[in-house]
Amino acid sequence: MPGGFGGLTVGPDNAKRDIMPLTGSTSSATLPDLVDPSFWARPYDERVALFEELRSLPHPAFIQQSMPGVPWAFGYNAVVKYADIAEVSRRPQDFSSKGATSIVGMPPELDEYYGSMINMDNPEHSRLRRIVSSSFGRNMVPEFQAVATRTARRIIRELIARGPGDFVRPVAAEMPIAVLGDMMGIPEEDHDFLYERSNMIVGPLDPDIVPDRADSERAVIEASQELGDYIARLRADRIARPCGDVITKLVQVQADGEQLTRQELVSFFILLVIAGMETTRNAISHALVLLTDHPEQKELLLSDFDTYAKGAVEEILRVSTPINWMRRVATRDCDMNGHRFRKGDRIFLFYWSGNRDESVFPDPYRFDITRGSNAHVTFGAVGPHVCLGAHLARMEITVLYRELLAALPEIRAVGRPRRLDSSFIEGIKQLRCTF
Repeated sequence: MPGGFGGLTVGPDNAKRDIMPLTGSTSSATLPDLVDPSFWARPYDERVALFEELRSLPHPAFIQQSMPGVPWAFGYNAVVKYADIAEVSRRPQDFSSKGATSIVGMPPELDEYYGSMINMDNPEHSRLRRIVSSSFGRNMVPEFQAVATRTARRIIRELIARGPGDFVRPVAAEMPIAVLGDMMGIPEEDHDFLYERSNMIVGPLDPDIVPDRADSERAVIEASQELGDYIARLRADRIARPCGDVITKLVQVQADGEQLTRQELVSFFILLVIAGMETTRNAISHALVLLTDHPEQKELLLSDFDTYAKGAVEEILRVSTPINWMRRVATRDCDMNGHRFRKGDRIFLFYWSGNRDESVFPDPYRFDITRGSNAHVTFGAVGPHVCLGAHLARMEITVLYRELLAALPEIRAVGRPRRLDSSFIEGIKQLRCTF
């Protein structure tokens, strides 16, 4: 079962360790595999209809899977309702986050690179989060905002000079790469390196990124190793020559005596590159499509940006849902909203579906920047794994569109976006703009 950050090819031994078939779920052999990229490549209306059907069931459906080299049937629970996603998320003692970003299991070669806090339980998770929060917490917002404003203005100057054309790489992707790069002391000439390795990790099944699917696992491993080697070199440099950037702060011993190890810094850096940059980049790309498709909402936003910006950003994040799912594994027999799970059951939290739950979001397929309560699950639901960088992503989107719409109020998307071939990332790999 191939995939990237969101599924890797694993052998039967890895699979058997990670899978225990469950009993008692609503099950149908006719349901498609929701973590297979081919499902997400289907027409949008088919995706909508299937998730509506699954949300109407009294219990999570059990999705059967098949896997080359595995001689038994196995599968997972599809958790698609907002309330169920929230309940699983608030109970880490019952539902483990180990391997949260993988479909089945990580090959041993990648343990060093993906052992970050997103794939951890407490106490390891809380320790790492505590260490890095001083460098990426809300107390850093003023410093990040100054960097973001400077970055957005540079990006827009270059866009105007270049003229209409690609929006993804020079605008949507450059914003989070440049902001994090500035804060971490990464030179601009290395931005393409980060962009290309990130694409390789999240899109190894996309033929535009890895032409031969047989090379997908090797491509992910090589890209992960190159990112790991890159941050390890920066770590060694900052230890020898400390400066005021975030990497220096992360490698220094903190006030409580704790410090990130080399491996912890490597895995956290890859988490920043993938989760931080990819999420923001795709929300920015989706935003242009949404504002083009809904000109009345764009006019409303242009009429008073400061009044409508907060609601617009939350609605963009809800509708775009850049991360489609995360995985959990039941740590013991337990009940969740009237459904019985057994120890070892795999559970996938489908945020895309939760963000369209009719019981929480009236008329959920309407893009409405004046929507009142918008407690979407784009950054995870309640619980310890709510995204540490959510405030940074919101700020970057707000700053970029404030500057972009002020300079180019007529900017719009041209044609339809080309979607990344992935189940994990709701990615846009190509989008043209005009102004």
